[in-house]
Amino acid sequence: MKRFSFYFFLLFAVGLSTCKPARKHYANVFYMNIYSGITSMDPAFANIQANIWVISQLYNGLVQQDDSLHIKPCIATWWQISPDGKEYIFHLRNDVYFTDNEVFSNGKGRKVTASDFRYSFLRLVSKDVASPGKWLFNDKVDTTAPGRGFEALNDSAFRITLKNPFPPFLQLLGMQYCSVVPHEAIEKYGKDFRSHPVGTGPFKLNYYDEGEKLVFGKNPGYFETPLPYIDGVDISFTPGRQNEFFSFVKGDLDYVSGIDPSFKDNLLTRNGELKEKFTGKFQFQKSPYLNTEYFGIVVDSNIAKGSPLVNKYIRQAMNYGIDREKMLKFLRNNIGTPGNYGFVPPSLPPFDKNKKIYYDYNPDMAKELLAKSGYPEGHGLPEIKLTTTANYQDLAVFVQRELQDIGINIKIEIVLPPTLSDWKVHGKTSFFRASWVADYADAENYLSLFYSKNEAPNGPNYFHFKNAEFDVLYLNSQNMVDEARRDSLYVKMQDIVMDEAPFIVLYYDEVVRLESNRVKGLNPNPLNSINLKTVRLQ
Repeated sequence: MKRFSFYFFLLFAVGLSTCKPARKHYANVFYMNIYSGITSMDPAFANIQANIWVISQLYNGLVQQDDSLHIKPCIATWWQISPDGKEYIFHLRNDVYFTDNEVFSNGKGRKVTASDFRYSFLRLVSKDVASPGKWLFNDKVDTTAPGRGFEALNDSAFRITLKNPFPPFLQLLGMQYCSVVPHEAIEKYGKDFRSHPVGTGPFKLNYYDEGEKLVFGKNPGYFETPLPYIDGVDISFTPGRQNEFFSFVKGDLDYVSGIDPSFKDNLLTRNGELKEKFTGKFQFQKSPYLNTEYFGIVVDSNIAKGSPLVNKYIRQAMNYGIDREKMLKFLRNNIGTPGNYGFVPPSLPPFDKNKKIYYDYNPDMAKELLAKSGYPEGHGLPEIKLTTTANYQDLAVFVQRELQDIGINIKIEIVLPPTLSDWKVHGKTSFFRASWVADYADAENYLSLFYSKNEAPNGPNYFHFKNAEFDVLYLNSQNMVDEARRDSLYVKMQDIVMDEAPFIVLYYDEVVRLESNRVKGLNPNPLNSINLKTVRLQ
């Protein structure tokens, strides 16, 4: 790998200094690659980032998120929320049309109405569709209300009725799952709608060769004038991040998300800055990403039988015994923020205002807690097994060495990602590597992992964490319409979780992007989504 990295960057440096772009491209078309490929262009299957990137160019919903994840109008120009927080009425624009397609009369796209949203949302929760996004509505919408909770009051007014108030509901509606689709296209294409998208977005499908190429053209009838600025988007599906980097270096691509670990030392300094020899060759961006990387701990003694980690003081000692700043500097070239602030990323309200440090590096405190646990200097403490995947072995080894210094011995077990996923869900490992990427920009999305009724395998509470006070606060926050009061409950909930320490937060990830110098207006955001409608090419 080191030899490959050396030769790659030798070519990289030479290419950047001597080669002109090998581009046989149109000047006003944005070129990108999705090395993982996509599985669907149907919003009902916007469950992986690659699909989301594509779907967001083709469709719109009632609302949308700006680059700071604030909710803004989209097809709905404004909305009303009832005082009890259970009823939402959205008032729609009258100038939004589906793109021209043979499914419509004379091939001309028709106007979007409230009935289209009712159809789209009922389709999302349909058992026949089996959308992975059905969770958005299934336990929240009052199906006993008119229209089964989704009611078209007229062509331009759409009502959603909830069983109980859910303050982050607008954030849910900003997800790509909630895009509007035409019933005519679903009826004609059926399951093949995945490759025959018909939406309202800034771009429309021009060409698709599955696994090879995807081309979008500007939607001339798009309602957010004068957007978009570019004429189209050309997406390739060349596998492998290394190949993607080669294409970017040659000038065949305008954009790369993320850096292959084998290249980071050649590209970045230890402090996470672009090395001087690459300055000006392309644009380099880092920004917060709503992704918490952590080692999870099962705290229920009935599940983790015989595990010393059911002892809270040992868990707390482990949290104090890791120098996260050193870990990020030497293993990730300072891509990310040390995980000292809590499970919820510190960039997310309300934790962005007062960044409380829960566990900084304090080996003396770690040793005190270890003694308090009944294992002074680790004497008599059984070896603890940490289950991870090969991609995170370096982090596991670092933690192993750090904890060994305070008297805690860790054995590392490497398994395949599907195996680790299965073991987490079914409680077959008591100490494991995991991450949580936000589905929507609200702290509830992170704190819900510790609600007792979300215990795995029925939910994402892989820690088997149960705390009566936490549950009461969580349920109260669900019914709290007042944002300031709800935020105060979120803070109390995080305090409880951090004291109990059913995890070790390693770091909060960052979005890293490389862009060609001709790209302007492609702004980063904490969900690492791509908004191409505002991009200009120079």
